[in-house]
Amino acid sequence: MMNRPIHILGISGSLRKGSLNSALLRAAVNLKPPGMEIEIHELADVPLYNADIDGKEKPPAVQLLRSRIAAADGLLIATPEYNYSVPGVLKNAIDWASRGGSESPLTGKPAALFGIGGMMGTSRAQLHLRQILLFNGMLVLPKPEVYISSAPEKIDAAGQLTDEPTSRRVGELLQAFLVWTRRFGAS
Repeated sequence: MMNRPIHILGISGSLRKGSLNSALLRAAVNLKPPGMEIEIHELADVPLYNADIDGKEKPPAVQLLRSRIAAADGLLIATPEYNYSVPGVLKNAIDWASRGGSESPLTGKPAALFGIGGMMGTSRAQLHLRQILLFNGMLVLPKPEVYISSAPEKIDAAGQLTDEPTSRRVGELLQAFLVWTRRFGAS
């Protein structure tokens, strides 16, 4: 068993300043179990994927994203649901990170998903995201699944998670992800 804390890279699939999913990700930082560190990485500077600029020297924001993914023991992704699917900004980041075949920093990386919004709490987006991540050789935590609906009742105007049952579910996800990552990802 390793002695060091596992290092998790948190990514929100939303660029919106008042994003509920970004707020959920920040709440996870406060709810993490002992033995886990969570670093949040913003996607705002990642350019749209374009094969014409995807060479040995990738754009600086892409290099930074890929290096942070490579350095992390696992990825925690908070995804909104747009049109029954994954937001373009999140899919774009995955497209950039997936380049390089076996050299992709996604290959073999543990991942956990959660999201807030809508009546079904991002369940359809998470299903699509699972498919995308599994295709890229990632080890997606199967349970617990955390789909959070009724967002205004759970996150206040200041972006704080105020609902105790939701906090408990997020904590359970993080605890399961700690065990998952130690088992499959962290060395």
